[in-house]
Amino acid sequence: MSSKIPPAPTDAASRRAAKPAIVYPAGTMPRPDLAALEQARSTMVKTHELIVPPRDARTFRVSRGQFFRIVGIEGPQVGDLNLWNADDLSERFFSGKTRAIHGTHVGVGDRLWSNMPYLRPMATISHDTLGWYGFDADGAGIHDVIGTRCDPYTNLMLNGGSYDFCCHSNLSRALATELKMEPRAVEHHVHDVLNVFMCTGFTQDTHQYFMKASPVRPGDFIEFFAEIDLLGALSACPGGDCSATHSSDAAACHPLKIEVFEPDRATLTGWTWPAPSAYHRHHGVHAGI
Repeated sequence: MSSKIPPAPTDAASRRAAKPAIVYPAGTMPRPDLAALEQARSTMVKTHELIVPPRDARTFRVSRGQFFRIVGIEGPQVGDLNLWNADDLSERFFSGKTRAIHGTHVGVGDRLWSNMPYLRPMATISHDTLGWYGFDADGAGIHDVIGTRCDPYTNLMLNGGSYDFCCHSNLSRALATELKMEPRAVEHHVHDVLNVFMCTGFTQDTHQYFMKASPVRPGDFIEFFAEIDLLGALSACPGGDCSATHSSDAAACHPLKIEVFEPDRATLTGWTWPAPSAYHRHHGVHAGI
């Protein structure tokens, strides 16, 4: 069987000329009330903070209606974020659907959606000090939902060595500590991440996923509003600012800070809290059959 690329058909040009259609057009679903979130933000008081050490991860809990921030504090550092329903780990952040709805990179007003069969907003991005970045000349943006997370399995496959401080391992250890279990018993709960502060895109020639130095600086933060009770885990990536490498001890790495804030709940009296999807889940099979 030949592996050569077949010749183009005579109508190749017309096939390629088909017009693109946005899969989930803007305006097909309600946007969050950012004015209401701003009012709540103006009343919030910090209730908790914790530090995520370099090449490590920590878990944290946020109640519905609270805000939380991920903050750069010492140097440029990328973080990998997982979110679960605090009461049911089977409901977790769905990066693929978030990407399909909002795009390859997320910002203020975008929501982090949970997996099916729940499919509801878990958190809404309420503030981002890097919102000015947009997309640069290389096509790169900040806070991507493209990359999966650095992991020891891919590293072993590509490099032939075992490295235990990839983000997948960091998140597994942190969740294991939270649940008082062994990492291998909980790592199936670790899922594709929001790459916080990471600067990424696709090359224009080969369309490969690339990373470049993050523009995050001490004091920068991304802030979220919790739409449900959340258990989160954040890894301070071994790639540091991800300018050159990851999955090793080569890059300079820095800690990250997580801050949790409580607003005046009276400002949220009109907020509509998301329920799990109302889809009947028969999937074409009549109930009772």
